[in-house]
Amino acid sequence: MDNLSVIIRSKNEERWIGHTIQSCLDLLKNPEIIIIDNNSTDSTLQIARYFAHDPNLQENDNYTAIKIFNIDEYTPGKALNYGVSKSTKENILIISSHCVLVNINFEFINKKLQEHCCVFGNQVPFYNGKRVTKRYLWSHFGDEPITNMYSKSESRYFIHNALCAYKRDTLLKFPFNDNLQTKEDRYWAIHMINKGFKTFYDPDFSCNHHYTEAGNTWKGIG
Repeated sequence: MDNLSVIIRSKNEERWIGHTIQSCLDLLKNPEIIIIDNNSTDSTLQIARYFAHDPNLQENDNYTAIKIFNIDEYTPGKALNYGVSKSTKENILIISSHCVLVNINFEFINKKLQEHCCVFGNQVPFYNGKRVTKRYLWSHFGDEPITNMYSKSESRYFIHNALCAYKRDTLLKFPFNDNLQTKEDRYWAIHMINKGFKTFYDPDFSCNHHYTEAGNTWKGIG
């Protein structure tokens, strides 16, 4: 699992970002972690810096290379494109700053990325610690692998950047639309599939997705 850059977008995520980073350290080997922040006013970035490796000290699995950048005129696509431009590894993992990585078979994902433009993972929704029913957006995340997932509820192809893996070269060649205020992932999937590429949903690649008041993917918890 070497050669991996993790890109995390953040804004006032002090409650969860430490859990996000720790889960990456637990399941990945020496990841490069790149945080693209949208002018946080809480302790988000201070917490992130707790995990930064001091190059003057011996390597320790509790720390890793952390790069932190702040951008103005934030959009999701702009943040991700900037993160990719600052990455140095062959593979990219995008994870939300309120998601906790639970399972990843990077050897399998890397194999799938030879034939697919991205591999996105399963998300289990949690509301204040309670696992909730997969309704609304969460209903996309079933138990079966799917190539070129099509969302009937959205009437378009579907991927989700709360947990998604890419080749860096793919995102350099085909960046996200940085003018969109939301759903840059879906529009990217449509564009790529229309160009003849394939996406892949891996249900075993998974995270716990925790509720936040600012989260725009939550609609009811029953």
